[in-house]
Amino acid sequence: MRRMAVVLWSSFLVAIVAEGVVFSMLDPMAVFPGERHDALPPLAVYTLGFFLFWFFGTLAGLLSSYLLAQPAAPKRMPH
Repeated sequence: MRRMAVVLWSSFLVAIVAEGVVFSMLDPMAVFPGERHDALPPLAVYTLGFFLFWFFGTLAGLLSSYLLAQPAAPKRMPH
């Protein structure tokens, strides 16, 4: 349980930073200049971006946690 909380909290913080960095350089309305702009409001794009960053950060954290987990010690058979 603690490991999951650590992964979720750290990926949440990474998503905040990624959101700030990406959307300070990228205007969602300027990505598709010829498209209709009323399909998704900018706030929805920012929200979807945040959850995508959080999702991928969580996946990376879970993979790291899985790879760092210690394998169980093998059972010894009595002689």
